[in-house]
Amino acid sequence: MATAVVIGAGIGGIAASIRLAVKGYNVTVLEANESFGGKMHEFWLGKYRFDAGPSLFTLPQLVDELFTLAGRNPADYFTYTRLNPITHYFWPDGSNLKAWADPDQFASEAEKQLGVPQETVINALNKSARLYKGTSDTFLHKSLHKLGTYLSTDVLKSVQCLPDLGLTSTMHKANEQQFKDPRFVQLLDRFATYNGSDPYQAPATLNIIPHLEHGIGAFYPKGGIYSIASSLVRLAEELGVQFKYNEPVQQIIVENERATGVQSINGNYKSDVVVSNMDVMPTYRKLLPDQPAPETTLKQPRSSSALIFYWGIKQEFPQLHLHNIFFSQDYKAEFEHIFKHKTISPDPTVYVNITSKLEPDDAPPGRENWFVMVNVPHNQGQDWQQLTTVTRETILAKLSKMLGAPLQQLIEHEQVLDPLTIESQTSSFAGALYGSSSNNMLAAFLRHPNFSNKLKGLYFCGGSVHPGGGIPLCLLSAKIVGDLAPKPLNS
Repeated sequence: MATAVVIGAGIGGIAASIRLAVKGYNVTVLEANESFGGKMHEFWLGKYRFDAGPSLFTLPQLVDELFTLAGRNPADYFTYTRLNPITHYFWPDGSNLKAWADPDQFASEAEKQLGVPQETVINALNKSARLYKGTSDTFLHKSLHKLGTYLSTDVLKSVQCLPDLGLTSTMHKANEQQFKDPRFVQLLDRFATYNGSDPYQAPATLNIIPHLEHGIGAFYPKGGIYSIASSLVRLAEELGVQFKYNEPVQQIIVENERATGVQSINGNYKSDVVVSNMDVMPTYRKLLPDQPAPETTLKQPRSSSALIFYWGIKQEFPQLHLHNIFFSQDYKAEFEHIFKHKTISPDPTVYVNITSKLEPDDAPPGRENWFVMVNVPHNQGQDWQQLTTVTRETILAKLSKMLGAPLQQLIEHEQVLDPLTIESQTSSFAGALYGSSSNNMLAAFLRHPNFSNKLKGLYFCGGSVHPGGGIPLCLLSAKIVGDLAPKPLNS
C-alpha cells in the first residue's frame, strides 16, 4: 500500500492526512509536541478554559467537506452556530458598533451609529462578494504555480474582476475613497490583520475578506475552536491515520531528487509522499539542509505576530460579546510601529475574545475567560519581557477606561503568549503567525507553492505556504495537496 508521512499535526497537516487517507494512502503524522492542533490547542487556568490560538471561524463548509469526503455525516462529529452579532467595535471617542450578521442590519447600524450611508455599506459588501466569488476558485482553491490553473474556465471569472481588484492601490486608500468616516475605514482596514498584514501597504485586493464574515458568515463551533482539530483527528484515526506525538522529524530523506521518507528521533519512515505542515523556513533550514532553498521566497517580509494575555476575569461584562475590538486613536501609527519600527504601538488596538459568552462552562458562574490580543511585530531580537510589561499596563489602562471597570483587580488567573513562545511551540519562524505578509501586490504569487519544484513527492501545507494563514486557508492548502498528490496505483 502506498504510504505518506505528514510532518506536523497542525490543522493543515490533519486535513492533509484525511485527504490522503481517503485517496488510498497509509498515512502517519509525526508531531513534535505532545498533542495535535499546532496553534489550535486548548488549556485551562484553574476553572477557566481557553482556546490558545485561532479564535475566528469562517467557511465551516471546508471542515464539513472533510467528513463528507470520508462518507461521514459532519453533524455526528462537529456542530457550529452562526454568530449574530459577529463583532462589537469600540472607538476611543466613545462610539461603538455591533456588526450584525445580516448585511442590511449591519448597514443600518453603521448609518445609525457612525453616520455612514446605508447604501454605501451595502455597495461595498456587494463588491466584496462579487470579487470573492470571481477570484476564490482560482486564487484560493487551486495552486497558483501550476499551468493547469490558468487554463481553467475559472480564470475567465477572475480576469473579469481584474479592473476592480485594486492591485495598484492599498486597502486603506480604497476604503478611504469609498467612505468618509475614519472609524468605518478603520473597521474595514482591520481585515488586513487577518493575514498579518498592513492595510497601508497591502493591496486593495484584500478587501474581498469582509465577504467571509458579512456575506458567508462567522461561526462558533460547539466546544470551542479546539473542537475543529479534535473532531478531525477523530475522523483521521477512524480512517487509519496514525498520529505519533513527541516525535520531532530531524530530516527529510532525499534520494535521486525525490523525497523518499523522513528521519525522526525514533527512526526512519519510508514513504511515497512527504507533506510538510511545518513552516517552510525551518523545513528547508533544518530538514533539508543539503538541498538548495528557494531563497527569494524565504526572504519575503514576514507577517505580524501576536502578544496574547489569557485572563480569568472575576466579573461579567454584559456589553461585550464573543468578539470585541477596542480601536486605537491612530491606526496608521500603530502599523508603522509594527512594520517599520518593529515594536508595539503605545496605543494598540485590543481584541478581546470571550468564549464563555457562548460556552458558559468555559468560566465559573459570574466570571469570564478573556483572550486579550494585540498585533505585534514578529521576533527580531526585541526585548519581549520589557515590551510585554509595558503593553500589559497600556491594555489594562485602555480597557479599564473604555469599560469603566478596574480590570487589574478583576484578574484571577493569567498566562501570556509572545512571539518567542509562538516560535518555540509551533516552529513558526520568528513567531510570524502567517508566514510572509501580504504587503505587496505580488505577495500571493511569492508565497511558497504547495509542492516542491526540485524534489518529487514533497508537498507543503499550512499557513506559511499558498494560499496563506488562518483556519480556512490552511484547510485549502491541504485540499490543494490532496489534489496534487498522485492517486496510489493499488488503491
